Amino acid sequence: MTDAPSRLQQIRDGIAAAARVARRDADEVTLVAVSKTRPAEQIAELMAAGQRDFGESRVQEAQAKWPQLRAAYPDVRLHCIGRLQSNKAHEAVELFDVVHSLDRTSLLDGLVQAGERIGRFPQVYVQVNIGEEKQKGGIALDELPAFLDQVRASPLPLAGLMCIPPAGPEPAPFFGLLAKLARRHDVAGLSMGMSGDYRAAVMLGATAVRVGTALFAE
Repeated sequence: MTDAPSRLQQIRDGIAAAARVARRDADEVTLVAVSKTRPAEQIAELMAAGQRDFGESRVQEAQAKWPQLRAAYPDVRLHCIGRLQSNKAHEAVELFDVVHSLDRTSLLDGLVQAGERIGRFPQVYVQVNIGEEKQKGGIALDELPAFLDQVRASPLPLAGLMCIPPAGPEPAPFFGLLAKLARRHDVAGLSMGMSGDYRAAVMLGATAVRVGTALFAE
């Protein structure tokens, strides 16, 4: 299966199968198509096939691609899935409906200030450094409770927690840990799982999976 509708259906079927194993409703899981570095033509194929949630990593790339695409499909939701610089907060609030990578107070403050100026507040996931990797973004595990308090005190709607497990080890234990943290802190949403491991993420409670390679033709 190589055409966009077939690839999309294959991923949806994978989500549904994993949800059945976990005795969950597949409708609880949002498929975010990771469209970073992908040309507008490939994105439009998935939009025509019914996909409505897309993820971008860079503000400048999203600014270049999405105004025209959104004009054709105004019901699209755009997700920021990359590490976001605090000085890009204003542009991010203008562009994105959901930010998956909130991980520090300076960015929280920037998003709040931008939202107050613009009059809209994107949903946010708090990114957790689940593997305690120095080179990765994400709030440290011991700093998560206090940071969640800050987010909840802000006007930004808290969508949930997000993680990117370390490359190499089996990802399931890290997904399980994020789900445990979400339960402990009464957080509903879990953004976790990518092309190679989204099924495991769904079985462990993901409410959003971020899939790119498996959706787009090379």
